[in-house]
Amino acid sequence: MAKKKEEDKKEKKEAKEKILRSLNSSDFRANRTFGQKAADKLTKWAGSWAFILSLFGFIIIWMAINGYLLIQYQPGDVFDPYPFILLNLVLSCLAAVQAPIILMSQHRTAQRDRLKSEFDYRINKRAEEEIRKIKNLLIKRDKQFSIKGNKK
Repeated sequence: MAKKKEEDKKEKKEAKEKILRSLNSSDFRANRTFGQKAADKLTKWAGSWAFILSLFGFIIIWMAINGYLLIQYQPGDVFDPYPFILLNLVLSCLAAVQAPIILMSQHRTAQRDRLKSEFDYRINKRAEEEIRKIKNLLIKRDKQFSIKGNKK
C-alpha cells in the first residue's frame, strides 16, 4: 500500500514537472522570433512609469522650446508653432506604431495564460480523481464496518 502511494506521488510529480517544462520551454521562452522579443521588450518599456514620465518630460520640453521661440522670434520663424502640429504628428505616429506591437505582446500573454489554465485544469482533474478514489474508499470502508457491526 505504501509502495503504491509512493508510485502515485512520483507519477504525479513527474506529470507536474512535465507540464511545467512545457510551460517554461515552450515557444514563449525558447523559440521566440525577433519580432516577438521586440514586442515583449517594447510593451515592458511602454507600460512603465519611466516611459510615461519621460514622454511627459519630452512633451513639456518640446512645448517650452517652441513657446520660447514663439516669444523670442517672429511668428513665422518658429520651429513648430502653437498648435504644435508636428508634435501631434509625432505622438500620433508613436501611438500608431505602439498599438499593434502591444497587441502582439498581449496575444502572447493570452497564449501563455491558456497554457497555465490548461495546467490548472489538469491538476484539478487529477485532484478530482483522487477525491473520487478517497470517497469510494471511504464508502467501501463504511460498508465494511457497518456489516461487521451488524454481525455482532
